[in-house]
Parts: sequence; C-alpha cells; structure tokens
Amino acid sequence: MKVVVLGLWHLGCVTAACCAKFVNVVGLDFDQQTVVQLKEGKPPIFEPGLTDLIQEGLTSRRLAFESDPVIGLDGADLLWVTYDTPVDDEDKPDVSPVLEGIDRCVRLLSDNAMVLISSQVPVGTCYLLERRYPGQQFAYSPENLRLGKAIEIFLHPDRIVLGTRRDVDFARLSELLNNFSTNILHVRTESAEMIKHAINAFLALSITFMNEIARVCEQLGADAREVERGLKSEARIGLKAYLSPGGPFAGGTLARDVMTLDHLANQIGENLILIPAIKVSNDQHKKWATEKLSEELGPLAGKRVAVLGLTYKPNTDTLRRSLAIELCRSLIKQGVTITAFDPVVAAMPADLRGISITRSVSEAIKGVDAMVVATEWPQLLDTNWHDAVTLMNRPIIVDANGFLRSSLSELSGVKYRSVGTPKTL
Repeated sequence: MKVVVLGLWHLGCVTAACCAKFVNVVGLDFDQQTVVQLKEGKPPIFEPGLTDLIQEGLTSRRLAFESDPVIGLDGADLLWVTYDTPVDDEDKPDVSPVLEGIDRCVRLLSDNAMVLISSQVPVGTCYLLERRYPGQQFAYSPENLRLGKAIEIFLHPDRIVLGTRRDVDFARLSELLNNFSTNILHVRTESAEMIKHAINAFLALSITFMNEIARVCEQLGADAREVERGLKSEARIGLKAYLSPGGPFAGGTLARDVMTLDHLANQIGENLILIPAIKVSNDQHKKWATEKLSEELGPLAGKRVAVLGLTYKPNTDTLRRSLAIELCRSLIKQGVTITAFDPVVAAMPADLRGISITRSVSEAIKGVDAMVVATEWPQLLDTNWHDAVTLMNRPIIVDANGFLRSSLSELSGVKYRSVGTPKTL
C-alpha cells in the first residue's frame, strides 16, 4: 500500500512517520520550505522522538516527502488528510485550507484510491465532498494526538474510530490501521465526525465544571483536590475523568469543537445552553492567575513577576494559543515587569520582546515579587526550591495545577496558591 499524507505539521508529520514503520509513505505539503527541511530529517515542530522517527523512515526509504501533488500522488492507494485545522482568536475553525488541499489532490487520484480525513472538520464534511466528487470514497477517522505524547498515542491508541459508508472500505482501511490497534470502532462518517466534537466538548465541559467547583472551594474552606478524590472514587464517574482542578484549557483543540458544535446547532435552529457556556466559563477562569497575584500583591503596576514556562504544553515549542503568553500580555498591560524561563523558547512574539528570557529558574525568579508556574516543564521539578525561593523579593507562588505543590507548599514562609486550595491553607 502507498499512503500519501497531506498536510505536514504536527498531525501530518506524526502520521507519516508512524505509518512508514509499516508501509510506503509520501508526505505531501505545498510549502516547499517545509518539504526541504523534512527531506533533511528536520520536522517543523518539536515533538519528542519525531526527528528520530522521520530519519528512520528516510533511511529505510519507506518515507519520502514531496511538494508536487502530481509526483506525490502517483500510484497512491490512500490520501490521508492531516492538516492541523487553524482557529482564529475567537476559537472559530477555518476549514478552507483542508478543503482546498483536498480539491488540489482528488482529481489526481486513481479510480480505486480512497481519501481518509483526520483533520478536525464539521459534521457533514465527508457528505459535502461526496457530492462534490461523485464516485470518490471518503472516510473519516478523528485524530487523538496530544502534544508531547503524540507518537506513543498514535502507535498504541486505546481504540480507533473509523467512519465509512461501505463495509468494503472499512475492511480495506483496517488493513493499515490494524498495525496500530485491532480495536477499531466502525461507524458512519457523520458519527465519526461528531465523535470528535463530542469528545472534546465533554473534556472541555469536565475541565470547566471542576474549575468552577474549585473556585467555590477556595472561598469556603474546602480543598478541591479532596473533592476530586471523592468524585473519582464514585463508580459512575471513575479515576480517569477529566476532573482535576487547575488552569483553563488552552490552545484551539477543545475550544474549536465547542465553537463548532455551537455553530452547527445555530445552523439547524437548535438553541444550545450548555455547550456555549463552556467557553464562557473557561474564558472567565483564564483570569484566575492575575486575580491571585492581585490578592497577594495588591495593584500590580510596578511589580516584578517571573513566569516559568512559556509554551502551550511541555515537550513542545509551540507558543500559539499558549496560556503563558496570554498571561504575559495581560500582566504587561497592567504595568508588570516580567522575567521568564523556558527550556526551549529563545525569542518571544514581537509584542512581548521586552520580556527577558533567562537561562535558568534562579535567574528568572531573582528579586521578583511573585512567580507563576505557567507550563509544567519537568526541569522545574529538578530545582532546589528550598534555596531558590530565598532569591525572591517575596516568596509568593501562583501554580494553577499544583504542579510544584509537593515541593513548595510545605516550605516555611512561602505563600502558595493553586486552584481549589482554600485561602487558609
């Protein structure tokens, strides 16, 4: 089988590199510079293990990269669409790059080639494409990757959702997907598209629900982490529920599906109440860190704050939609002087270049009035916090997820704030 993976950013690079362990793969992207770098074994995004896996595929000659669709699609059995669907600052998705990429490629496919879409698209996209290209078979399988753990999750998923119109198409695609899991859930294409929306909306709902509970806990003397234990010990909820008090969800992934569901409902005249409220609640919770800083420091103008971690998640170099970057912008507007530490970020966005990025945690927190743990890099756990906090002007730590709770909350004289921890503790 020859698989052509269209769209080479995070999802596409991981998909191409993992599939090349088993079949011949061509990674296709219309950005020539991206393709040139990938031919040299350099992915456009940092993901642990991805560079090695791409280089392994290039060495075995099962993996190649191409920017010309005529060359790349020659002899293809499967076009796997893996664009990372962009979202705007209001979390509204833009599927036009996905559809435009498909339009450029479908006419070049042989009669028996299939199209499998894993990009996040609204329910009904496969149906739209089937009407646009009669006779072409489209299938949908929602991606389930997480930055920092993408390769492990792709190679060893809990299950794979696959939406097809025909049993013969399901059987054909299963030959490839069985290399990763034999637990493949066969559904219609619209259901597969909706499953992605529903999963992300449910995870977003769980996060916002627990953070609202946690904010009430802070004011009434309850500890949200103890409440979390009580919830997860309930058999109807379970240990794996997304019910840990902490920061708001970030990036565009969860919010994109919340907004998509709301938009789809509006199109068909359904007035949803719960789904739109998820974003409202999450946006409100984004103010938590600055609210805690204000509670501890009073007016923030003229204060010095260290922000530890800048990327969207640990084990990635992505800054877009990072909560740490949003926090920096908010603090700058309030007149705060910021120093920052991040192990992989060397330069800030243009509007934040006045922020000093230090080479160590100690440099970042020296002389500051407070510090915020913004991205949970493992390097922070290796810091000698007993000595480090003595470098601060005031030992005030704001740590939404409680990442350093075991290291910091018991230190004498330290004021430690995490989501859901009552003020008296």
